[in-house]
Amino acid sequence: MNTTPDRRRIVSSRHLAEGEGWEVSEFEFGLIIAYNAFSRWMMRCMAAAGQPDLSPLDILILHNVNHRDREKRLSDICFLLNIEDSHTVNYALRKLLKAGLVVSDKRGKEVFYSTSNTGAELCQAYRDIRRQCLLDAVGRTDLSGTELREIAGALRTLSGQYDQASRAAASL
Repeated sequence: MNTTPDRRRIVSSRHLAEGEGWEVSEFEFGLIIAYNAFSRWMMRCMAAAGQPDLSPLDILILHNVNHRDREKRLSDICFLLNIEDSHTVNYALRKLLKAGLVVSDKRGKEVFYSTSNTGAELCQAYRDIRRQCLLDAVGRTDLSGTELREIAGALRTLSGQYDQASRAAASL
């Protein structure tokens, strides 16, 4: 006797969920929904912090540049955020420079980026709003810190699988 409850497959593209491996399609649909919710959250949190004109990528780059209060090169940012198209990161950096949120320092052929005082203050305001609006709510879920770390580890592992698959697809 099967004791597993009958579950409907929750996917965005039925044609990708037929046959073996349909669970990957369900996972991908979860990623799509989570990515869009996370992007919307970042933009609204940043708007509440006082900077409504930044895209999700701009916000990720600002936080990455601010990370550990260390200068970053374009290649460092791309590597850490797993972004292949450096032009999109470069465009975001120019936007952040123009907004006065980051500063640059050219040394030889390398350009190093760091947050300005305004950028660092904005990151702190974002952190405060994040704590107020998100962390309290996450604390009320059934997920422990250990479980969140395990999910994060699984996502990093799966991102490696997608990176490998993208290299394989590029060689076809």
